[in-house]
Amino acid sequence: MTPIIAEIIGTAILILFGGGVVANVVLTKTKGNSSGWIVITWGWAMGVFVAVFTVGQFSGAHINPAVTIGLAAAGLFDWAQVIPFMLAQILGGAIGGLLVWLVYKDHFAATEDKGLKLGVFSTAPEIRSYPSNFMTEVIATFILIFGVLYMTDPGFLSVNGDLMEVIVIDGTEVGFGLGALSALPVALLVLGIGLALGGPTGYAINPARDLGPRIAHALLPIPGKGSSDWAYAWIPVVAPLTGALLASGLYLLL
Repeated sequence: MTPIIAEIIGTAILILFGGGVVANVVLTKTKGNSSGWIVITWGWAMGVFVAVFTVGQFSGAHINPAVTIGLAAAGLFDWAQVIPFMLAQILGGAIGGLLVWLVYKDHFAATEDKGLKLGVFSTAPEIRSYPSNFMTEVIATFILIFGVLYMTDPGFLSVNGDLMEVIVIDGTEVGFGLGALSALPVALLVLGIGLALGGPTGYAINPARDLGPRIAHALLPIPGKGSSDWAYAWIPVVAPLTGALLASGLYLLL
């Protein structure tokens, strides 16, 4: 498996679990209807766990453009690989959204609330205030990337005082990512972020997690789906990338 294919598959797995648990909780006539926020945050954490466990050995399991760009800014990932990784992640997110729709197709048809349908695919703020929503996503993503950078990583060697990645696939250094932390610690990190900081905006903390499925929502023939809310869509893309760069900057400063 190439790193790019791994990122597509890993991000699709993440969305299949994450979008799937949201669908199970909010859509009409599901077994998990109205089971609440704790179920949603655990579902997303398990999506991270399975995705990292599956593709970590092949790409480092970034499965998040904020992780990719944050690592590149910290000097721990090749900038030449950033755009291919990000495109793969967005495509994986769209595929994941498609899979969730296929599983819950009848329940989308049975659900009247347009906002609930969109909420399966993408985030939206409970109180729409772009400055506050932006700040929330920046802080939440900062914690994610800062945690990733500082958690003990067995995948690194110190060479002449510099951290060097040891994952090399077909002669290409793919850098480390969430997979370098092992599946359980990073899943718990994401769980904690969702529980503590997810209330205001739904904690995108991942541009591919929001943009990929939002594109799927716009393209899929979902009855009565309404708008894909593109007016808000820039926040879960720009704010996580900003938080990642700030985390990397502080990491380098310290």
